[in-house]
Formats: sequence, structure tokens, C-alpha cells
Amino acid sequence: MNNIAVRDVDVVVIGAGQAGLSSAYHLRRAGLEPGRDFVVLDHAPRPGGAWQFRWPTLTYAKVHGMHALPGMELTGADGSRPSSEVVGEYFASYERTFDLRVRRPVDVRAVREGENGRLRVETSDGVWSARALINATGTWDRPFWPRYPGQESFRGRQLHTADYPGPQEFAGRRVVVVGGGTSGVQHLMEIAAVAATTTWVTRRPPVFRDGPFGEEQGRAAVALVDERVRRGLPPQSVVSVTGLAVTEAVARARAEGVLDRLPMFDRVTPDGVAWADGRTVDADVILWATGFRAVIDHLAPLRLREPGGGIRVDGTRAARDERVHLVGYGPSASTIGANRAGRAAVRGIVRLLERTPAGAEPAGAAAAIPVVAEPVPVGG
Repeated sequence: MNNIAVRDVDVVVIGAGQAGLSSAYHLRRAGLEPGRDFVVLDHAPRPGGAWQFRWPTLTYAKVHGMHALPGMELTGADGSRPSSEVVGEYFASYERTFDLRVRRPVDVRAVREGENGRLRVETSDGVWSARALINATGTWDRPFWPRYPGQESFRGRQLHTADYPGPQEFAGRRVVVVGGGTSGVQHLMEIAAVAATTTWVTRRPPVFRDGPFGEEQGRAAVALVDERVRRGLPPQSVVSVTGLAVTEAVARARAEGVLDRLPMFDRVTPDGVAWADGRTVDADVILWATGFRAVIDHLAPLRLREPGGGIRVDGTRAARDERVHLVGYGPSASTIGANRAGRAAVRGIVRLLERTPAGAEPAGAAAAIPVVAEPVPVGG
């Protein structure tokens, strides 16, 4: 790739979900110009982040904790519409309104050390040279599939939440749902209405949370996730620290026995799953609602990982490289957390750009970046 033309910018943002768009907004607010001083690269075919891939029965009314992007509220949404459509249209409008000029579809293949202290970002759309990087790639593209003995022998269908099509394809089937998170619960409640049987299996007993989840509880949950990330361990799932909210639908499903849980099976058989004590459950489908892992493999050349397997961060800044900020990673994985983290990352990057020589980059807005009150919307 040495003969490929390299484009210089101050900042590359990877990902255009909640975290990436929030970061781009705050970059504009700090006086950097989209397309000239920073670029947003997104691998998805259209706006919407991971929301665009959600199953059609996840309507907007079923979405809990969707926080608006900074500077533009999401108002008047029809709760009966699929969340993929509602959020996708909102994100598209947001990109137009603030003229963020997201480039897509662009796959980022590797980020490595470049010349003159810059980062080299190698993509399907060529090479970018940046003084700083905001990684906002989320987790959707890296579904986690646990491995169990006999998994390859199963004669039925196995799929992951990432490929969940909605309940209609499970009509009359015997379904085992694996996973104790919110997605697993949502899948179960939908599938139980049409399936012949459902069986819920989790590694740990689920913790159902009655009552409100206020600011104090939120701070405590974020602190637990943050503590792991600061130690260089991979982030935990949100539900592992918050518990499962008991909505009316969840309460009804519990009363009907839909959410009666079994401990994790020991092996998969050709006809279902089995436990060491001799218990078996026949199944036509195993649905793995087992979560996702952070999409950070493209950062491997920078050697940011700690022995524990994660990237240790101080706020949003990678402990091993102050040029790299991770937004939407660990404690900032929620929608409101991504907004706050985007602002914090940009503040850190502004300080870095102000004190670091620009080197071989073209003259621009990097030397002294004014902080203005709000970016000016430029579209409809």
C-alpha cells in the first residue's frame, strides 16, 4: 500500500452509530470542519448504526433507554414502527442537519503507526493519516458464539441474536434460547407465543430488577464497568451489572412460566441439549442470545491490549496511546454514555492537537481550536 495516496486529517472517527455521531458533533462544536479536519468512516450501508440491523418486531415503543443525540431531539416517533426505521431516519436526518459527511460503506482494515507521529488508517476507501483517532465501532459486528461439546452434531438450526428474524420463523418449533440478557428475554417472550415449546438456559441465575432505575443506580452500574476497563479487562455486558427490568410484559411472562430458567447445559446433542445429570431437552432450534464483543481487531497493530484481554482506558483515552480514544466502549456503551464520552474524547483530542506539533500535515484548524457554543445546522 506504499504507493497509495494518503489523505491527511486531524481526526478520523471510525463508526457512525450513537458514539460516532456524538463525537462528530462535538468535533464540529470544537471548530473542526467535516471533510477537511476530520472524517467519519462507517462500514454500514446506510445511516442508523447497529439499529438498522435490529429485527422488525423490535418496535420503537419496546426500546428502553434510547437517548437523543446531542443538539437534536428525536420527537414525534411512532412507537409502533420498527426501531430500525425510526432510529435510522433520525440518524440520517442528524447527519444531514450537521453536515457530518459520513463516508460509507468503508471498512477499516487496520490502524497502525504512521509517519511523523501520525496514525495510518488503512481502509477499503484508501489510506488516511491522522493525528488522533476516535474508535466508535461498537459490538454488533462481533457476535459471541460460545463453544459446547457436540455443537457441530446438532441437526436443527442454530442462529445468533445478530441474525434473529423475528418470531414468525419459529412457529411450531421447539426452541432453546441461550442467554440471560435483555435480548434473550425479548426473544423468549416473542417466540413463546408461536413456538411448540421454549426452554430458557443461562449460565447464571437472572437477576430481575423491580422498581425504578435512577441516576444513583446508573452511576453505580457504570462505575462497575469502568473499574473492569481501567484494569484492562474486557467490558462486561450492561445487564450483568444492572439486572433485567421488570416491565409489565416481563412480569406477565414470569407469571406464565415463559421465563422459568434452567442452568447451562453441558453438551449439545443431534436432537437438542443435555445436562450431566441426565436431563435432556429436544429442540429444533438453538438461539444463541449470548451477546457481542467489542470490535477492536483493526487496532491490533497499535498493541493497545492489556494482558487481561481488554484495552485499558482512562476516561476514553487508551492508556497505551493518548492519540486513540474509545467511545462506546465499556462504561460509555449506553446511548447517554456515548454522548458524554464523545464530548470528553473531543476535549482530550483538542488538548492534544493544541500542544502537539502538526508535523507534515497541511496548515488548518489544528493549531488553536476555538470552542463555540453550538455547531450551526446546515440541512433540513
